[in-house]
Amino acid sequence: MSRTFAIDKYNRNFLIDLLKEMILIRRFEEKAGQMYGLQKIGGFCHLYIGQEAVAVGSIAALDLSQDYVLTTYRDHGHALACGMDPKVLMAELYGKITGCSKGKGGSMHLFDVEKHMYGGHGIVGSHIPLATGVALKMKYKGETGVVACYFGDGAIHQGSFHESLNMAKVWDLPIVYICENNQYGMGTSYERISSVRDFYKMGSSYGIPGKQVDGMNVLEVYEEMMQAVRMAWETGLPSFLEIKTYRYRGHSMSDPAKYRTREELDEYRRQDPILLFKDALIEYGIVNEDEYRAIDNESKEVSNRAVEFAEMSEEPGLEALYEDILA
Repeated sequence: MSRTFAIDKYNRNFLIDLLKEMILIRRFEEKAGQMYGLQKIGGFCHLYIGQEAVAVGSIAALDLSQDYVLTTYRDHGHALACGMDPKVLMAELYGKITGCSKGKGGSMHLFDVEKHMYGGHGIVGSHIPLATGVALKMKYKGETGVVACYFGDGAIHQGSFHESLNMAKVWDLPIVYICENNQYGMGTSYERISSVRDFYKMGSSYGIPGKQVDGMNVLEVYEEMMQAVRMAWETGLPSFLEIKTYRYRGHSMSDPAKYRTREELDEYRRQDPILLFKDALIEYGIVNEDEYRAIDNESKEVSNRAVEFAEMSEEPGLEALYEDILA
């Protein structure tokens, strides 16, 4: 599948930053998977490998001094794209006190108030009303900005999705709903369980404009997100993006992903969002192979240092059991 990248529209630093962020997410996730295999990380762990262009391209369109991000349990990529420290993220995966949720949240509950990264939510579709509530808060208080709410194709059929879109349009809330359609809800193809194959059309049921986006093209994601964000900024209206992507690993670390064929996986590997973007940048003379390898090596080193930090960090003390408890 051929793709067109509008390279000449952007400056070199912006393009290289997109590439760096995608590579960092890839290498961080590979390292997290390796540490999970070594039983350094426990609990649930959902890797973002293959979907990097979605978080990177869309969050690049945000101003996190005023905008907000809420997402699902597959949240490592969004956290890194929001600028969270890889060391702090790895420590959270390890369950260490130096983690962003003090070791209590783990992989599914990454969080950073200052960077407006509001999770990391473990229950399918549970955060969609929360994100809608943040948008309501912003409108109520007259704040500028927009909420980016990410969820998977498996959440589309949750009532919380439909109820939230209806209320967002009734109240004209500044929110962009983003379905990361990676083709499978756990182990079931979305085509087997949905009467509507093109999810973006569901927005029209609530008077919300929807669009389908190529999630393997980081610049297309950025451009479509910019349009949605501008609409929210200028009119306060919600929108819905279905971003078609693919995950190269199983649903979680415990999933061998035997429900798909080797041929299908190989076909999507030829559409790797990082390699496609790298090839486009090389073609336009933005980077060369040596520069790409240097970026890649630095990302590997950052990931290694994150593991070292997590290994050296202390575990929460017993007294932490009674901290940060509402009731």
